[in-house]
Amino acid sequence: MKFGVVIFPGSNCDEDIIYTLERLTGQPVVKLWHKDHDLQGVDFIVLPGGFSFGDYLRSGAIARFSPIMTEVIKFAENGGYVMGICNGFQVLTEAGLLPGALLHNQNRKFICRNIYLKAETSNSLLTAQIDPQRALKIPIAHGEGNYFAEADVLQSLKDNDQILFRYCDDSALVTADANPNGSLENIAGVCNIKRNVFGLMPHPERAADSLLGNEDGLAIFESILALVKA
Repeated sequence: MKFGVVIFPGSNCDEDIIYTLERLTGQPVVKLWHKDHDLQGVDFIVLPGGFSFGDYLRSGAIARFSPIMTEVIKFAENGGYVMGICNGFQVLTEAGLLPGALLHNQNRKFICRNIYLKAETSNSLLTAQIDPQRALKIPIAHGEGNYFAEADVLQSLKDNDQILFRYCDDSALVTADANPNGSLENIAGVCNIKRNVFGLMPHPERAADSLLGNEDGLAIFESILALVKA
């Protein structure tokens, strides 16, 4: 499966996701510069974490208008797979490819630490192979990760089984204390109604290598590849 990793000015997790895809899962990867219009025949696009355009104005708000996003939006509308991690998730909400918005963390501080999350649905590429009772230890690193959606949008997400992940404790219990940033109903990731665009705030690519002492994030990439190759 050929992956394309979009690189915006200010992206700083692009090499992390490239390493994970190439070295740990053995997949071909190409870099897509934000001014490009050629997607180079990729099967799956990843918008990595970082601080695109310095997070000026609002996280993801400027990157959403980069030339490459015209192609990413067309790709997604035609059924292509797109995943945004952290800043990439913010870009996808700004582009209207995912519902909701990422607001400032409730404590108004940048948070960088390990948290736990659990899969909330088995009906997605990212979660189908993950035990819903398993708590995955994954790092977060963001200042605007507080997921918000209007009441009708939230209800639609629930009705259509679009909530991918929720923050939980180490026993996979979803509690208020396990919510690191104030996200609505502990939501850590969602997908679109067509189930081909995915966004999550935690960084699975930073928890995928045994050298880091944590491979929980690898489960997400293995789930993607297991279904695509099936």
